[in-house]
Amino acid sequence: MVEKGKSRTSEVVTREYTINLHKRLHSCTFKKKAPKAIKVIKQFAESVMKTKDVRIDTKLNKAVWAKGIRNVPRRLRVRISRKRNDDEDAKEELFSYVTAAETPEGFSNVGTKIVEDDE
Repeated sequence: MVEKGKSRTSEVVTREYTINLHKRLHSCTFKKKAPKAIKVIKQFAESVMKTKDVRIDTKLNKAVWAKGIRNVPRRLRVRISRKRNDDEDAKEELFSYVTAAETPEGFSNVGTKIVEDDE
């Protein structure tokens, strides 16, 4: 239960989402699809986790670029973690870290999952 006056956006949490890149990259020029997909993933993480600082894992970047600049995967399963920022000179106290998650056989009936961390 959240105390009165305390916001849930200050909690450290990890969730799994399926991002439909196909609908978000519709009518995008071929040679800009993979870079735009990275920007879309960052926007999605920023809106869901309510943090301005979004960092993308290199494995997720490679998964987006795996089939080249034009052929971006239609859907991606991602794990977004909201973590505390340990840098003293950082403006934000929290940041989001986006990694690639294991993809199920089909994407049907897999919604948002809250992942328990061992931290």
